[in-house]
This record gives sequence, structure tokens and C-alpha cells, in this order.
Amino acid sequence: MYTIRQYKEEDCNEVVTLFYQTVHTVNKIDYTDAQLEAWAPAELDYERWAKLLSQNYTVLVQHNGVIAGFGDIDASGYFDHLFVHKDHQGCGVATLIKEAIEQCALANNISRITVAASITAKPFFEKHGYTVLKQQQVERNGQVLTNYFMEKLL
Repeated sequence: MYTIRQYKEEDCNEVVTLFYQTVHTVNKIDYTDAQLEAWAPAELDYERWAKLLSQNYTVLVQHNGVIAGFGDIDASGYFDHLFVHKDHQGCGVATLIKEAIEQCALANNISRITVAASITAKPFFEKHGYTVLKQQQVERNGQVLTNYFMEKLL
């Protein structure tokens, strides 16, 4: 059984570890090892993550007390992160997070959500009504990664 709740500061280490592991396992099918290391380096800035996740509306999905996924949205309607643990792919975790993020947007009078979706995440967002506005190349730590700037009007 999955439960959803808001992020707390003490979740930071587990969330950042989930991010790192998900990028290096789930996204491996669409990006090179060098791109994955640039996107999620072994040495991540936990202070920066803690600040960002606390500033944004961040939700977690848990399974048996372990974080199975997380997502966040900022005050402008930018859906910043959506990551699901490799062992919980295809179980509805991302959909639970997306629904909570969209409900938050509506509650805050945000009528347009944007996201920079990875190659891996693009089909999920398309399935849920997001439209690609443009394919883009972003630079991370000396590597160029492809993603898709997408939107959904609520």
C-alpha cells in the first residue's frame, strides 16, 4: 500500500539518494554513463537540495515506511522533479505524485504547469495530457542532455 505525504526536512538524505539511484538505473536506457554522472554526480549538494525541496511544494509517496518516489512544484507552476524508485516503476507512484502536484497548482490558482521532462519521462507526461513545446539540449557539468519542455493547462 502506498501513502502520500508532504516532504519534511529529515527526508532530504533519503530523497537525494532516491534521485541519484533512479537517474543511474531508470534513466540509463536513454542517457550515457557520462550524461548520468553529470546529471546526478556522486557528490550531490545536500544543502541545496534541502533548501529547494523545502521552498517548493514537495510530496513523497511511501511504501512500508520507505520513500518510493517524490515530486515538487515551485510557485510559478514549474514541476521541477518527479522521480520513482526503480523497484516501484509502473505501480502508480508517479501518477499519485502528479495528481498531488496538479491539485496543489489548482489550489494556488496556477493554470499552467511546465516541466522539463527527460527522454525517459516524456511518455508518462504525454499520457497525462502534457504537450511538448520544444525539445531542448541542456548542459550539466560539461555534458549535453536532451529533454523536452512541456506544459499542461489546467
